[in-house]
Amino acid sequence: MLLFFGFLLFVAAVAFAVLATSAVPTESRGVARSLELVNYTPTRTTVAKHELAARDRLLDPLINSLRRLAVRMSPGGTGDRLARNLDKAGNPPAWTIERIMGVKGIGLVLGVVLALVVLGFGAMGILAAVAFGAACFFLPDLLVYNMGTKRQTEMRKGLADALDMLTVCVEAGQGFDAAILQVAKTVTGPIGGEFARVLSEIQIGKSRADAFAALGERTTAAEIKTFVSALVQADRMGLPVAAVLREQTKEMRIARRQRAEEQAQKVTVKILFPLLLCIFPALFIVIIGPGAIKIAEAFGSGGL
Repeated sequence: MLLFFGFLLFVAAVAFAVLATSAVPTESRGVARSLELVNYTPTRTTVAKHELAARDRLLDPLINSLRRLAVRMSPGGTGDRLARNLDKAGNPPAWTIERIMGVKGIGLVLGVVLALVVLGFGAMGILAAVAFGAACFFLPDLLVYNMGTKRQTEMRKGLADALDMLTVCVEAGQGFDAAILQVAKTVTGPIGGEFARVLSEIQIGKSRADAFAALGERTTAAEIKTFVSALVQADRMGLPVAAVLREQTKEMRIARRQRAEEQAQKVTVKILFPLLLCIFPALFIVIIGPGAIKIAEAFGSGGL
């Protein structure tokens, strides 16, 4: 009965967390805010959403208190670290620093209360409350980091195709900004979105070198950092962009082939553990099992 009550409390708390975080107003900052102001067009959906957010203020005091609790319990520099991780994850619209802090506070309270309800207020319950509360508190950080890692992998995979198209467009006579626009429209995936953001930053007043330098700061992929560094140096030194792109495309193909060879070499090591843990025991049972049964029967009958 206690476990059933704890499960109901957990479901209710999760539903409250979802409703609470969905009620938190999200506000973009920095370049993303500037891009929204440039490209903003009010629609019926956005107007209705803003009116609903203005009317529904019942959960704001509780959410703000939980967010302040999460901020006080977080180490220094957590906001900057979350901002960098969100940049690597592509700044999803549903994930802002304020919303993540609110979810961290809700998760902390939820984990502590659930552990105490299920296990009681004894020593084991208090230890479980501390452990489960800490796990729920740091779970949003892990989710954001995981999103950023997956997105960086997709960007690394799509960079070669984007560079090929960029090189072809520049060598065909298009301007560099027009070539970036063509890549942003044609190439799918996160790399296309990053090129679109670079172009938008250039259009709102950033220099080309600063826009690409910001792209290098938003990624952890070594290939993208090398490409950005080459473009920034070419722009500052006045080198022809077409030659730089051609050389970068060649290097990218070599790096892509080497990465594929590296992954192929790791297969033999990775397959060793499933082989030892899953295949060998079943093989031993099939081969040695009948002989072991015969030996056991022989010794058993001899003993009798």
